[in-house]
Amino acid sequence: MRAYQTNSPQAAGRILALAMVVDGNLTPSELRALDRSKILTYIELDVAGFEQLLQDLCDDMLQTVVHGAVQMDHGLIDSLLDEIREPDLRRHLLQAMWAIADADGWLADAEAVLLARASAAWSAESNFSDRPRRLA
Repeated sequence: MRAYQTNSPQAAGRILALAMVVDGNLTPSELRALDRSKILTYIELDVAGFEQLLQDLCDDMLQTVVHGAVQMDHGLIDSLLDEIREPDLRRHLLQAMWAIADADGWLADAEAVLLARASAAWSAESNFSDRPRRLA
């Protein structure tokens, strides 16, 4: 996998791209969820840049194929998540990742693993659980 600068638009964009393809299926509803989230604007990444990151991620994932299946082990996922250190960026990304994963109405096992790893890794270091909650 390529390495990106910590908290860079590319590192953040790759996490979003991974949320879209980790289950092996990119759906139009996931693209709409990405657009509705406005996360690309937040991370300062344009659509063309995101599309290139998505292509690069898919190319990199093909390097992990074993017996015809992509192998994204926990260590690899954790190394990608570790490129995001800023707590507010983590929070915004996690919200967008949930929206993307939920967009097609089905939470695939691979999506659940990615979301669980991100939640565990990022909340432990970002004190998500200690943040005051806003009531609607």
